[in-house]
Amino acid sequence: MTAGIVSYGAYIPIYRLSQAELAKVWGGRERPGEKAVANVDEDSITMAVEAALDCIGNMDRNLIDRVYFASTTAPYTEKQNASLVAAALDLRNDIMTLDSANSLRGGTIALQAALDAVNAGSAKKVLVVASDCRVPPPDSAFESVLGDGAAAFLIGDSDIIAEIEGSYMTSSENLSVWRRRSDTYVQTWEDRFIKEAIYTPQLEDAVSGLLKKYNVNLADFAKVAFYGSNAREHAASARALKLDKTQVQNPLFDKVGNTGSAFVPMMLVGALEEAKPGDKILTVNFSDGADAYALKTTAGIEGVKDKRGIKRHLDSKLMLPNYGRYIHYRDLMEWEVNRMHPLEGSLNIIWRESKAIIRGNGTRCRKCGHVQLPPQRICMWCQAKDEFDYVRVSDKQGELFTYSIDERGAGVIDLPNVLSVINLDGGGRYYGQMTDKVLDKLGVGIRMEFTFRKFHEQGGFVNYFWKSRPIRC
Repeated sequence: MTAGIVSYGAYIPIYRLSQAELAKVWGGRERPGEKAVANVDEDSITMAVEAALDCIGNMDRNLIDRVYFASTTAPYTEKQNASLVAAALDLRNDIMTLDSANSLRGGTIALQAALDAVNAGSAKKVLVVASDCRVPPPDSAFESVLGDGAAAFLIGDSDIIAEIEGSYMTSSENLSVWRRRSDTYVQTWEDRFIKEAIYTPQLEDAVSGLLKKYNVNLADFAKVAFYGSNAREHAASARALKLDKTQVQNPLFDKVGNTGSAFVPMMLVGALEEAKPGDKILTVNFSDGADAYALKTTAGIEGVKDKRGIKRHLDSKLMLPNYGRYIHYRDLMEWEVNRMHPLEGSLNIIWRESKAIIRGNGTRCRKCGHVQLPPQRICMWCQAKDEFDYVRVSDKQGELFTYSIDERGAGVIDLPNVLSVINLDGGGRYYGQMTDKVLDKLGVGIRMEFTFRKFHEQGGFVNYFWKSRPIRC
C-alpha cells in the first residue's frame, strides 16, 4: 500500500485577542472576530509538541521513525529544532529528525518528504509537525491577521485514514512575503501586485496542474483547503476557482488567523475532522511556488474522531483582557530591567537531567513500585538506592491536591504565579508552575494535565520544562 495519513492533530493556544481590542488601541473601524495568541510561555516548539501529542494519542511511540518539523519561527537558527520536539515526545533516539524552515510551505513540503520516505521504504511512520508563532508589527495590517497554531500528521503505509491520490508542485522565485535574518517583522509588497502577478497565477497553476495530471474535476472534491494571506484574498480566490460555498474549507480568519506554515495544514485537519469515508479533499499551499494534494478518506477516518483537533480547541478559549497583556506576551517593548529575576540557565543540568526536564520522565522504584518525580537516587518510600526505572509521566493526568497564588512572582510575566501540587493517576506527585489558568475556576480536586512550555531564556538559550494546567477541552 502506498503512503497516506494515519492520524492527525492540531493545537490552538487558549488565549484570543479580539479585533475590537485592536481597534480600541489604534482606532479605525471595529471589526468582529479575534485571533489566537500564544501564551508567554509558548512558542513554535511547545505548540508543535501539543499538536503532535494530539496526533499520536496513545499509540506506541517506538513505532515513529522520523520527525519533520516545519516553522518560520523556530527558536533556534543554528541548532536543530526537530530533535527538541522528538525529545519532548519521548521518542526513540535512533530516529531521523529534520527541520523544514524558511517557507510558509514548509509544512506541506515536509508532508511530501514524509510520503516519499515511506513509499521508498526508508521509514515506516513519519511524524510531520508544522507550527508558527509570527510576531506582526504593531498597528499594521499583519497585526489583525497573523495568529498562532500548529498541526501534525502521522504518515505511514498501514491503517491509513486518508489516501494521497496525487500531488503537483511548482517553484517560483519571488518576493511576496519575506523576513531577512536581520528583520524583526515580516515584510511584504503592494497587495494588488502580489495578488495579480504572483499569488493568483501560482495558486491556479497548481490547481489546474493537478486536475490535468490526474484527470479530475474541482467538483469531485467535497472540501478544498487553500492558502490566502487574508480573508478578502481567500474569498476572491474561491470565486476565481468557481468553488461552491460548501466546498470551501473555513480558513478561520475570524477565530484563529493566518498561522503561517501551519495555516494550510490546520485547514486540512479541519477538513478531516468533518470528513466522511470516501470524501475527496483538495489541499493547496502557496509560497515561492505552490503545491496541491488530492486526498481521499477511507473507512478508518471514523476511528480518529477523538482528537482535540480544531473544533475542540476553538471551543476552549480565554480572552486577553487588554492590549498591554498582548505586548507583554510578544515582548514588543523595552521593559524595565528586572534585577530580582531568580532564574538562571545551565546546559549542564539540562543535559544531565534531560529525561526529566525535556522528556517528562519520573522514576519507578523496582522494590516498592512507587513513582517519584523528579527522579531520585534513594526511594522516599522504601529507601532502596539506585533501584529505579525511568517512566514517562508527561502523558499522565491527575487531581489538584493543593495550590498557592503569588500575586508578585519575581520574573513571572503571566501573573499571578500559581504553583500546584498534583496527585498523578497511577502514582506520583508533581509540584511546579501552573499555566493557562483561570483563578475563579481553580479548586482542590479538579483534573489536571501536563503541557510542555518555555520556562525562561536565561543563559542565552531557551529553557523548556513541563508545567501543569487544568485539563483543556
